[in-house]
Parts: sequence; structure tokens; C-alpha cells
Amino acid sequence: MKLARHFAERITALDYADLPAEAVYWSKVAVMDTLGVMLAGSLEEAPHIVEDVLGLSGGGDCLIVGGNHRAGPLDAALINGTAAHVLDFDNTAAHMGGHVSAVMVPALLAAAEAFDVSGRDLLLGHTVGYEVGARIGQTVNFYHTELGWHPTWTIGVFAVTAACASMLHLTTDETEMALAMATSLAGGTKSNFGTMTKSLHAGSCARNGLQAVLLARKGFTANPDAFEHKQGFFNVFNGKGNYDAAKATAHWADPLDIVVPGASYKLYPCCYSTHAAIEAALNIVKQHGKLDPKKIARVESHTADVRLMHTDRPAPNSELDAKFSVQYCVLRALIDGKVVMEHFENEAYREAVILETLPRVQAIPLQGMAFGKEDPFNALVKVTLSDGCTLESAVDFPLGRTSANPVAFADLQAKFENCAGRVLPAATAQAAAQCIDGLDTLANVRDLMALIVQSAPVQIRRSA
Repeated sequence: MKLARHFAERITALDYADLPAEAVYWSKVAVMDTLGVMLAGSLEEAPHIVEDVLGLSGGGDCLIVGGNHRAGPLDAALINGTAAHVLDFDNTAAHMGGHVSAVMVPALLAAAEAFDVSGRDLLLGHTVGYEVGARIGQTVNFYHTELGWHPTWTIGVFAVTAACASMLHLTTDETEMALAMATSLAGGTKSNFGTMTKSLHAGSCARNGLQAVLLARKGFTANPDAFEHKQGFFNVFNGKGNYDAAKATAHWADPLDIVVPGASYKLYPCCYSTHAAIEAALNIVKQHGKLDPKKIARVESHTADVRLMHTDRPAPNSELDAKFSVQYCVLRALIDGKVVMEHFENEAYREAVILETLPRVQAIPLQGMAFGKEDPFNALVKVTLSDGCTLESAVDFPLGRTSANPVAFADLQAKFENCAGRVLPAATAQAAAQCIDGLDTLANVRDLMALIVQSAPVQIRRSA
């Protein structure tokens, strides 16, 4: 059986009643977390440039988050998906190897508004899409990401397609066509990390996956052999012999990937590959207090080669670039005792104390960490002070990295209210969080989106 058909049969066979309580919980958390960072991201310049280029006339059923403009589902998915990822504060999936909910949730919300969908159908769609993304991710990674593909789009497009096909109740044949079509709608290279284009990957992925579903339900066709074909997805994106197709069909929903290992949730608004090092630096601060930058002689931040490929940035040259500089993020943690959104705004990376101290921070490959090891997110931070004293901390498994070391729900809700509160009144943000908590009882997702409509114009934060 061809892979598109294999997935299609399983997607259409799974019902909401089949979901364990843990899957429902984590899908609710994903919707809350993604909508929060999407609202905060709606203040950034990138999604507004995308909206301007589209030249929207205001027609459509779907809310462009952060204001009261509306658009068709495809345009809303593109703009909101860009907003969801522009802060790099959204969740990631270990097995998919990229940002999973920032691509699915914008597409699901847009389609839900356009087609009057219940909260349960949305939660089911998110769970199913997560599963498909994980299975394909395990098939092609780590070779896929080492080549320079950005799995958030290249693999995420199948998660979006599966999620929307499930939510909109496509038939097995239609779902098969949509997945096959999505092989031609994948893209995104890691060379654009640290720029607006990285967030465009998420927006384009959201749009393209939903487009495949809407075309398939109208009878549009694709090659059912589009994954395995000699010029199909696997061979084109990985090359012959550089993927393991058996992993795509193994262990479907046993357990559901959204439950085990589950998503990773961010406490810091920057690339997840910096988070273990940030946590190690914060452990030093907890033990010794915030460090006086004048007394720092040297900082060594040790992380895996696969992480340094995109985070070894000793002199970031923009706010987005700073989100991918492990040197900058570790230094902020050491001298400020926190890493927050304000550290990536208003040219904070150019503060005099940063420019003076940053050359003394080095990013070093973690010894004993083989390139390509699964999930190498551990880190070691060593600080040498001017008096010769040495401080160090190691983190093997950062907080929030999968469901095995989860962030407390209260902290995730606080993150949502903080992010959403940049756009919404505090009471509205709290009401939206409560609505998401009851998403399984919501007859129409439009009710959630109606809560977050804002009549006041958004004050766009221009990128440095």
C-alpha cells in the first residue's frame, strides 16, 4: 500500500472518541500556546508585510489575528501562520523535527471559521496532524535537516494537510489526494533562519496544507505514489537510500505522538536549540546571583554540533538574528537572570554592555555528542570570572522538552495571558484561555475567534 493511502485510511478511521484524555489535554495546550504567540506576533512587522502584499479588500470569513480584518481561509492561514512563528516562541515536535502547532493551528482556525467546525473536530485534527508529521519526520530525519531543509515546512505541510482533512471530514480518497498533492507544496531552507523568511515558512506551510485539502475536496488530483516515486518526496528531498520508509508506517498512534514524547514548549522567545544553554546559565544565576558583566572573563557554551549549525552567531546583526545566537541568549541569562521578549526588541542586542561582553562568550561543540544523535538538546555552560573562579552548570533534559519534563499548566497559561495581553485586555485574554480549556464542549470555533476580535488598530513593531 502506498504511503498516502496508508495515512489516509488511518486519518479517516480515527474519531474523537478514540482520543485518550492526555491527547485532548495536549492539543488544548497547543491551541492555547499557539494562539498566544500568534497574538503577540501579530504586532510584528512580518505578518503585516505579508498582508500588505496580498492586497486584501477585507472580504472573507476568517479573522486575521490581532485586529478585526478578515480574509479567505488561505490568506488568513498564511498571515496568521507567519505571526505564529515570527517570535520563535511556539512549540516544537521532537519526531517531526520542527515547529508543529504554529503551522497547524492557523490553518485549523481559519478552516474552522470558514466551515463552522466544532472544538472537538479541531482537537481531533490537531492530534491526527501531529501524528502524521511525526511519522514522516522519523522517516527522513536527521539527514533531512542536516541537508538544510526546514522540517517546519517540508514535513509540517503533511501535518497541516492531515489535520485539516480530518477536521473537514474528507473521504479516504480525498485525503489520499490531498497528501499526495502536498508533496509538491513543501519547501523551506534553513539558510533563512534569523530572518522574516523563517516565519514565512510557517505561514506558507499553513496555507499550502489547507490549500491541498480544499482542492482535494473539489476533486483535484495528484499521484498517489508521490511519496515513494523515484522522483517523489523521499528521493527528491533526501536522496535514494537516505530515509527509512518503514518508520512512516510503524507504531501509528501507539502511543499517540502528541502524548509520548509530546511537544516541547518554550519558556524563552528564541530558537529552541539555545534553551538548554539558557537553562544552564539560569541555574548558575540561581546559585550565584546575576553576574556582573565586568567580572566575566570568559563564557563557554557547549551544545551539540547539530544545534550550533544555526545558533553559533557571535555577533547578531538584527533582533531576529539574536534569537538564533546562543552567545547572546546565554549572556542575557547570565547578566539579567532571565530571557524575555524585550531582549529581542528595540535593538537590545546592541546595548553597550552586550557589545562589550559578547566577544568573551564562545560557542563550543559539546564533547562526546555525536553529530546526528537523536534529540541532542543537552548543554554545558562554564563561566570563568576575572578572579579565576569558575562556575558551571549542565542540563541534560531542559524543562518543557517533551511531556516527560512538562512545564506546569499554570505557567503555560501565564505565558498565554502575557503574550495575548500585548493585544487583548487582560480580562479578554483570560476569557480566551478559559474558552480554549473548554474547547471540547464548543459547538463552533467561531465563538473563540469572536472573543479576540479587536477594533483598535495594531501598533506594528518595526524590525531592527
